[in-house]
Amino acid sequence: MLTPSLTTRTLGLTALAVLLNGVGNVLLKLGMQRVGEIRAFSPVALAAAAWQASTTGMVWLGVGVLALFFLCYLVLLSWADYSYIQPASAGGYAIVPLFGWLLAGEQVGALRWSGVVLISLGVVLVGRTCVRTSEGG
Repeated sequence: MLTPSLTTRTLGLTALAVLLNGVGNVLLKLGMQRVGEIRAFSPVALAAAAWQASTTGMVWLGVGVLALFFLCYLVLLSWADYSYIQPASAGGYAIVPLFGWLLAGEQVGALRWSGVVLISLGVVLVGRTCVRTSEGG
């Protein structure tokens, strides 16, 4: 039988992973705003953009936060079913527009907010199920 401690740990780490994913992606967005729009797709232009991105601290901070997200995600996959973790981590799709609006000054329209509400409802439904369908592992 599933122990409450596994459920609690899984829910807590999932929430942390969702937060790290959202923060990391917004940090990448803010870093790339400093780099500027990439308009040319030649190898030379892409190399120059990659160099500029690699020298932008906000991009590196985003990469670091996303690396922490990935570590949390790996641990979650060792604890719970993929069919639970993947939908539950979709909460990041709700966090990213919120952070984009709050931190990056993006305009988020009513239709997009409606989608965020639907995703959030789906995450709540998945979160109410068992995190693991087998005892082993």
